[in-house]
Amino acid sequence: MKRVLPGFGISLGFTLLYLSFIVLIPLAALLVFTVDNGWETFWNALNDPRVFAAFRLSFTASFIAALINGIFGLLIAWVLVRYSFPGKRIMDGMIDLPFALPTAVAGIALTSLYTESGWIGSLLAPLGIQVAFTPLGVTIALTFIGLPFVVRMVEPVLKTIQQEQEEASALLGASSFQTFRKIIFPVLAPALLTGMTLAFARALGEYGSVVFIAGNMPMRTEIVPLLIMTKLEQFDYGGATAIALVMLILSFALLLLVNAFQWVLMRKLGQRRIT
Repeated sequence: MKRVLPGFGISLGFTLLYLSFIVLIPLAALLVFTVDNGWETFWNALNDPRVFAAFRLSFTASFIAALINGIFGLLIAWVLVRYSFPGKRIMDGMIDLPFALPTAVAGIALTSLYTESGWIGSLLAPLGIQVAFTPLGVTIALTFIGLPFVVRMVEPVLKTIQQEQEEASALLGASSFQTFRKIIFPVLAPALLTGMTLAFARALGEYGSVVFIAGNMPMRTEIVPLLIMTKLEQFDYGGATAIALVMLILSFALLLLVNAFQWVLMRKLGQRRIT
């Protein structure tokens, strides 16, 4: 049979070549450059309270943003798939705005909204809630840019779930919560976890939308990507590559852990369908 695509060997060769130039070689160069600078430079760059504070803020805010997007992204996907209402197409298109909108524009817009003189910030200020130039503002910015990942991952899976299964569950006496927990959520869980992981990964490396609303105060609202840029501007290339390498290792470890957990969920789901 004549194949449209080339054979396995040549396809695999081009795949490895492309991945090497785009992903593997740049990452390997980062490791080599760090080693060339010496481990003493590496440890000195990391043994800084400012670096620890930046890592703590970046990972904490990214994790919280991913959880928020997991909850509300699932809700939005459910509404878009299960209901028909005026303006549905417009709402569906608005979900992708964080993808298309330049991150700097998003950062300026969020900052203007959440400062004490902004539309939302002026309402929160009398309550003693400050968003702009605080870790809360960083979390909101990361939530903004990560929402589409969850919605777009959950939507296709939700469309494949046949409502007859939910009706059968209801006829057997299950409540709405039991139907969702035992019938719907196990199917959605892998896609939801993937979307949250993508949102978390995107948030870790986000710079443009955060740098304006964060205020960039060391030890308080300074994120890791901004700290790396600061090191580069100071010609501290050893410190910048050391921080970037740690960021790479931690991110890869977390993504690997999540992928392993996702594989376990998919395996359990497959065994459940067989039985």
